[in-house]
Amino acid sequence: MKILIANLGSTSFKYRLYEMSESASEMLSKGGFERVTEYTPCIEEMLETLVKDGYLQSGDDLDAVGFKTVLGKDLSGCVEADERVLDALEGFKEVAPAHNPAYAEGIRCFQRMLPKVKRVALFETAFYQWMSPAAYTYAIPKAWRDLGIRRYGFHGASHKFIAERTAELLGRDDVAARARGLYVNGPGEFSGEPLRVVSCHLGGSSSLAGIQNGVSIGASMGFSPQSGLPQNNRVGDLDSMAIPYVSKMLGLSVEEAERQLNKESGMLGLSGVSNDARDIEDAANAGNADAQLATDVLIDSIRHWAGSFFFKMGGAEVISFTAGIGENDAKLRSAVCSGLEGLGVRIDEIANAATIRGKEGMISTPDSKIKVVVIPANEELVIAREVYRKVQAN
Repeated sequence: MKILIANLGSTSFKYRLYEMSESASEMLSKGGFERVTEYTPCIEEMLETLVKDGYLQSGDDLDAVGFKTVLGKDLSGCVEADERVLDALEGFKEVAPAHNPAYAEGIRCFQRMLPKVKRVALFETAFYQWMSPAAYTYAIPKAWRDLGIRRYGFHGASHKFIAERTAELLGRDDVAARARGLYVNGPGEFSGEPLRVVSCHLGGSSSLAGIQNGVSIGASMGFSPQSGLPQNNRVGDLDSMAIPYVSKMLGLSVEEAERQLNKESGMLGLSGVSNDARDIEDAANAGNADAQLATDVLIDSIRHWAGSFFFKMGGAEVISFTAGIGENDAKLRSAVCSGLEGLGVRIDEIANAATIRGKEGMISTPDSKIKVVVIPANEELVIAREVYRKVQAN
């Protein structure tokens, strides 16, 4: 079964083509476009390339197109990308303005150009469907909650891959099978030995999740991708009273305050240098105190959320690092795990220093009670697997 994964950004379009079966997956081709203003020409060029390279005879050879939709109003899970999905994206377009309009437009483009090809949406919030009400409910008036304001969590495909892969690495086939079949079978009952994972997705956009026996029990991100850890340009967690106070003292409109929190905050706002972790590290090494503060705030926030999940799950067997910063920054990984020897975390600094992006590795010592691993992100493969299962189920 040929499945195309369409990753649509506000100004970018990236794709991967997979050959999928029940027991295997193979990525046939990948590519992308930057500075996108309209998706139709990009999709047309992509299809021409896939035909020219011999992967397809025409666009109709595709069995399905999968979309990594972010946030839908009153809708989550792995679902057919129909009008219901478009309405859900529209309903929360103000909450995810960089993502929802782009995916809605992309889905319509594929609908118009390839009407015979199945379209499937896997929402980023899907992995958190089974969090307890206590974990996802904000202490706000009921009228607000009725609008759908709650903790949703994001980077679901990435954290789900970590749930599957950590179980495989530790030889826990029972947990791996549970995690793989989650969207089809639900969590069901589990009676095996616990496998508790603190999953750290650290990149331009960062989040942590607590994963117990393949199922998420908590997320650092909340109602929108704005919350949780400091992001590249976005503030992360912030006391709500800061907005009216700043609006009054600096004469800012609520809209301008929101723009600054989305565009001029996070690692950029802290460092004053860049939103790129590499530039910030270079500046910190050169003695820039604000750049060092940005790194320190990120590390403290990671440890804060990791500690909350550790406490909530009653411990952990694995700490996992993934995504651009998580895979590349050995110094940050070491700092996050520093001083945790009493909890059973021991880092092998040689293995840690040798593990770079794209390389999977165990970076804890053999006698470390809690294993620490680096796992390359593979969100597209998760989406391809779930799209395959959805199409097979129908």
